[in-house]
Amino acid sequence: MLNVGSLNNGFVLDHIEAGKAMEIYHYLGLDKLDCCVAIIKNAKSNKMGKKDIIKIDGGLDVVDLDILGFIDHNITVNIIKDGVIAEKKSLSLPKTITNVIKCKNPRCISSIEQELKQIFVLTDEEKQVYRCKYCEEKYSL
Repeated sequence: MLNVGSLNNGFVLDHIEAGKAMEIYHYLGLDKLDCCVAIIKNAKSNKMGKKDIIKIDGGLDVVDLDILGFIDHNITVNIIKDGVIAEKKSLSLPKTITNVIKCKNPRCISSIEQELKQIFVLTDEEKQVYRCKYCEEKYSL
C-alpha cells in the first residue's frame, strides 16, 4: 500500500470522484502554486469504491471553493492545523460561476467581446443547470 506523508498545515480535498483529480488540479490552477501538492488517484474507499485525494500544503486561500463546488459539490475539504483535522467544509453548487466555462453561443456578447467575463448563473439546482448571464445559453453539468 502506498503511504503519503501527513500534512502539518494545509488542506485535503477528499471524496473526489475517481479519475477527476487532474481535472481539478488544472481548474484550480494548482500547477501555478509554489507549494507542495500531492495527488492520490484511485485510493480505496468504503463509501465510493475508489476515490481521488489531493493534499495541499498551505492556506485555504489558494483555492476558489466556488470553482471546486461547481466541479463536484460532493468533495469534502478537510482543513489541517498542527497535523490534525481542525475543520471539515462541505461544498455546494455556487449561485454564479465566473470564467470557468465559456458560452457556446456564437452570437453571445461574451463570444464577441473577448474581455467580458464569462458569467453563468445557477437556474435549476436540482438538475444542475447554469445559464449564461448575457444570452441565457444553457450549460448542464
